[in-house]
Amino acid sequence: MTSTPTPDHPFTELQLAPATLANLTQLGYVSMTPIQAASLPLALAGHDLIAQAKTGSGKTAAFALVLLANLRASGERGVQALVLCPTRELADQVAHEVRRLARAEENIKVLTLCGGAPIRPQLASLEHGANIVVGTPGRVLDHISRDSLRLDGLNTLVLDEADRMLDMGFFNDIASVARACPIERQTLLFSATYPAGIAQLAQQFLRAPKEVKLLEQHAPTKIRQVFFQVDRRDRLDAVARLLDHYRPVSTLAFCNTRQQCRDLLALLQERGFVALALHGDLDQVERDQVLIQFANRSCSVLVATDVAARGLDIAQLEAVINVEITPDPEIHIHRIGRTGRVDADGWAFSLATMEEMHFVGRIEADQGAQFEWQPLADLKPQSRKPLSPPMATLQILGGRREKMRAGDVLGALTGSAGFDAKQIGKININELSTYVAVERSIANLAAQKLTAGKVKGRTVKVRVLG
Repeated sequence: MTSTPTPDHPFTELQLAPATLANLTQLGYVSMTPIQAASLPLALAGHDLIAQAKTGSGKTAAFALVLLANLRASGERGVQALVLCPTRELADQVAHEVRRLARAEENIKVLTLCGGAPIRPQLASLEHGANIVVGTPGRVLDHISRDSLRLDGLNTLVLDEADRMLDMGFFNDIASVARACPIERQTLLFSATYPAGIAQLAQQFLRAPKEVKLLEQHAPTKIRQVFFQVDRRDRLDAVARLLDHYRPVSTLAFCNTRQQCRDLLALLQERGFVALALHGDLDQVERDQVLIQFANRSCSVLVATDVAARGLDIAQLEAVINVEITPDPEIHIHRIGRTGRVDADGWAFSLATMEEMHFVGRIEADQGAQFEWQPLADLKPQSRKPLSPPMATLQILGGRREKMRAGDVLGALTGSAGFDAKQIGKININELSTYVAVERSIANLAAQKLTAGKVKGRTVKVRVLG
């Protein structure tokens, strides 16, 4: 199901208890937000749900009202609803909002179970019983393995900000938690984007889900296309000039051939750019490492062929550069559509020789637009400092085979190593290795401290990639 933002829809349209409606009015909930109006009727009817919802869209109430409506007699001690969140901060916010929305009910106990907090008080709270648990995947799984959290009576599972949980390497933890839940349950998945892992989760753990995606598509101005005429011999230099002028944090540069990829990579690295290439000569391990470094913003430029970049979906991609013009207008659209995602603006730069002008004309006719052209001479370096990515990637030897979890790595970095959680980015766990993005300024020190300390109770080997 796909929905557009809706006009005024009062909560009284919903089949909610009078006391719940009265509480909503007291809390200032009068009209539903678009995501609430689109998802609540479906979810209250008992359907599993995949919903696209950004932070601040009202999604918490969208799933909280459902899990509250699904609660059986409040006297029952067992956990009936579980909400998984990517971070402790979000879990605390969600728990607070659920408690507010539950005020109309008697004796509804909402408990947070998050890493970074002492486990003993959580064990005591679980002993006393809880109706709703909100937590992070690692700590929830920890309690399941201890048998301190029993999910036999659960009827609602919520995956909040599922894409962010996947970014942080929690797929396996989420899957383990879902398998511990009863098969006969309702599952609600909320995500701002739809990476491949979302479809994998839905296929494994949701039953005939309804889909709600708000048609808040980006205006054409979200992606600004600019063309430059170049001589063939100046093409690669023009890429470096574009990067120095516009200084995008993350750029995907498309070449038509593997050799052009190699040539461009060599020039960019020689000029001091942190660049990597993606082409058919890479084995799977090399490809995975390249994609991880680019996705976690520890590489400024990814040079790729269309074949190598097939299926690639990178969030926060500021610019695409068509180093060569593709003869196929559909491929051009596919290339530039990688930028300008979610709420971000995006640049699409195209370099065309005189021999490629008929390709440009074909693309213009296909899009029904006249493109903007600028002279290369207008491109001037905007800073004397080299363009540098904000993050660096640490590779830790040890992955799923060693039962490494994202929470283990985050705990080691924010615990004895003494770093702030804000300095840590995406965590990816493969079969044999774990990759963690950290602020570039702390990369070497973080590697030293992890090597000198312990992760999951044992010493590890760590290196900085790139």
